[in-house]
Amino acid sequence: MSATPTDVKFDALPDLRRPGVGVVKSSVWRMGTPERQRAAVEAIAEAWGSRDWPDVGLLSYSVYTGTDGDALLHYSQWRSEAAYQDFFRRFRDGRNAEIDAAVPGIERAGLHSYELYRSGGPQPGDPRTPGCIVIVDVEFEGPDPQRQRAWVDAVFEALDTDPDLPPGGISAHFHASLDGTRVLNYAEWESEQAHIDALAAGSDGVGSKTPQWARVHDHPGVTGGGVTRYLPALTVTPAS
Repeated sequence: MSATPTDVKFDALPDLRRPGVGVVKSSVWRMGTPERQRAAVEAIAEAWGSRDWPDVGLLSYSVYTGTDGDALLHYSQWRSEAAYQDFFRRFRDGRNAEIDAAVPGIERAGLHSYELYRSGGPQPGDPRTPGCIVIVDVEFEGPDPQRQRAWVDAVFEALDTDPDLPPGGISAHFHASLDGTRVLNYAEWESEQAHIDALAAGSDGVGSKTPQWARVHDHPGVTGGGVTRYLPALTVTPAS
């Protein structure tokens, strides 16, 4: 069987509703400066683009630069956990060694495994292009898949009943971690400024002051979380 080249597209986003995704992996690298962020993106593009696609069940791999000048978000779609473990054994070390040689001192934060639970938007015919990705991490006290999903369902109820949602939001994709302890919301916004303005206008987050949003914010078992804004850096896929 002939090898498949790797297609590297800068400023591109993955298809969040891609069929066949069994597991999503997400992690953050701490880079320290915008210059190191950019250097790491270039090193990732070189390390992946100079090699054939690892045909083990990886569907896409995307990288985003944090607007804080520090973080690099990694988001990859896999057919299964076994596919990721095969990649880890056979292909990961060579790529990471090349990236580390180009940009020493990368701090790699924890890797988490998710499944996509619910998505909202964009509406059919929406012509807007996401200019900013907002990642909302929510952590829970101990594993409880039912509680994860109940919290996400509460968010959708709050969104559906909000009388004055701010403009600028395009879509939201809620991922439940496989260990039952966290939720990741991958939200697409028109721009970084649109999300900043929405936070400034909201009473707590981007929502109005409603009973439904109060239930989200006071949901039992939530212990922490955070919000980080990112810009698309690159997406790599097998060349078609």
